[in-house]
Formats: sequence, structure tokens, C-alpha cells
Amino acid sequence: MRIVLFSKFFQVLSVPQLEAEGDFLGVEGWDLAVRKGHAVNPDNAGTALPEAAWVLGSAGQPISAVTGDFDVLLPESPNARPLLDAMNKADVRLLKLGYFQLDPVKGDYWAEVDTVRRALDGWQELSREYGVKIVYHTHSGATFMGINGAALMHLLSGYDPRCIGAYLDPGHLLVHGEPFSLALAMTRTYLAMVSVKDVRPRWQPNGDEGSVQWDWGIAGEGGVEWNEVFSLLVGAGYAGPCSVHAEFRVPNHAPGLFREMVRADVAYFKAKRDAAVAAAKGS
Repeated sequence: MRIVLFSKFFQVLSVPQLEAEGDFLGVEGWDLAVRKGHAVNPDNAGTALPEAAWVLGSAGQPISAVTGDFDVLLPESPNARPLLDAMNKADVRLLKLGYFQLDPVKGDYWAEVDTVRRALDGWQELSREYGVKIVYHTHSGATFMGINGAALMHLLSGYDPRCIGAYLDPGHLLVHGEPFSLALAMTRTYLAMVSVKDVRPRWQPNGDEGSVQWDWGIAGEGGVEWNEVFSLLVGAGYAGPCSVHAEFRVPNHAPGLFREMVRADVAYFKAKRDAAVAAAKGS
């Protein structure tokens, strides 16, 4: 179980700079954003991704997964096959898709489930062709399909878990009130990735009602029970990546603070993982 870093917020860095940054931050690998404007992007992935995999892997920071651009959603996307081919050459075996969305008031939920599953039919064929597992992330929000373990299994159930995988996010699960233990129980066969970031509620006055808003912040200062999360993952034999998402609000007057916050998050999650592994060995 490697603690890796999602490279979304390091868009300006070249691959050698990413390696140096990873060394400073203490990461054990990368969840590489292959998106427009990044060092590795849809236009150059065919050559740049295998090169990046070699550079970062040689530095002890292997690319554990690729997060595609948001238009990498349907298997017939023009970027789908070229990206999967590049990943196969680079020996990167997990691809996170974009998000299917639905207006729950105006849309037909079960019709959209059928739409997603038709897309997954095609992705499963591509997965078998290129040897890359396709994973879908539990993102909070009423419009997102697969917002928790229960909804995600509406989409994934019946597919080959060697081809199609679940990407659980304890922070997003907390927003919608699904215990991580329950999400894991439902998705265990399919679990391929876990993202790690902490979140806490904030009461927002709204006329005579008010509403709960959610703030992403430093690990350990939110509501996710990380001791339980890592204990459950270790107990389940999970060996995939845990991707640090680092979605912080940082004051404009403290640009260097972001790096220190990310570094603290990486260290925190490594410590929680190590403690869970040690506890399992001692039990």
C-alpha cells in the first residue's frame, strides 16, 4: 500500500522537477494527471508517459495510476486508445475516468445507470486489450453518479474486477454519511484505489434554514477516522495506492505553505498506514 500524490496541483513542473518535489514531500509514487498543460498530456503521452515512468520509477517514485482529463469518459473518446497504449508501454495499470453526472430532479437515475454500464462494457473490452484496469471514483455531490459504495455498485456489479475497479474516497463518503466500513464491504472485490484527504463540516447561515458546507483541509483536522480506515484496508489485504489529493485552501500571502501542508499530509498518511500494518502484525 503506497502513499502516492495526485499531481493535479503540480501542473507547472517538468518531470525532473516533479521527481525533486516528490523527494522533498516524501511521496512513495505518483497518481499522475495526464491533462492539458501538464508535462505529460494527451498530446505527448505516447512518448512522455513511458519516459516519465522510467524517470520517476528510477527515483523510487513509480507512477501507480493515471488520472485522465475529464473528457476521458467514454471508451470511444479520441484520447482513450492512445492513452491506454501509452500506459501499457509505461507499465502503469490503473486509469481513473472522469465523471458521469445526472440532474436527480429532471433525470432518470436508472436510465443513466444503463448509460454508464454501456460505457463500462466498452471500457472492459479496452482493459482486456491493453492490460489497464479502469477505476471509478466516489465523488460527493448530488449530480455525480457513484457517489458512495452503494451507488458505485449499481455501476460496477457484474463486471470483471480484473478490468473494472472501485476508487473509494473516505472524505467524499463522509460528506454523504456512508461509513467507510460499509463502503469497503460492498466494494471489496473491486477495490483498486483509495484517495485520502480530510474534510470537516461548516455551518453556513442561509436565511431561516442554514446549510452544512464542507471544507477540505489538513489530515487529522477533519472528520475522517483514519485509524479505522487504514486498519480496515490492512485487514482487507489492500495493496493498491492511496492517493493524497491535497485539496487545501491556502492564503495568497503564504505561497510556500501549500508545500508544507502537502508534506505534512504525506507524512500523516504514511504514519497511519505504518501503524495499521504494525498493529496487524502484533495481533
